[in-house]
Amino acid sequence: MENQNETKFYQDGFVTVTQSRFVTQSKTYAMRNISSVHVFEIIKSKTKAVLMIIFGLLFLFFKDIFWVGFIIIALGIWWLISIKNEYAVRISTNAGEANSIVSKNKDYIQKIVNALNDAIIHRG
Repeated sequence: MENQNETKFYQDGFVTVTQSRFVTQSKTYAMRNISSVHVFEIIKSKTKAVLMIIFGLLFLFFKDIFWVGFIIIALGIWWLISIKNEYAVRISTNAGEANSIVSKNKDYIQKIVNALNDAIIHRG
């Protein structure tokens, strides 16, 4: 049960940040245990998409099936363009570092990090 005097710094359908708690869908952290927080970028590998494009280029050398190469290259380019890095709310606690929320939306993650920083400052 939430204390009526508890200050809320952020709330949406999945996350709540108050002066004493950080609540996600799967875990609740006590603000007193969080020593720092920052946005962490998770770089997604593009190796498989690039290999697919290279594989498609090889098909272009065969007259009978060169059109398959065009299809494979197009799919590889589409895959390469669709790969997006993810961003995480990375918190440091006495138990170590953890990514508490992961999203492809950097602005969303930044809002949560800002709220957590405000809560840490408010805590003193």
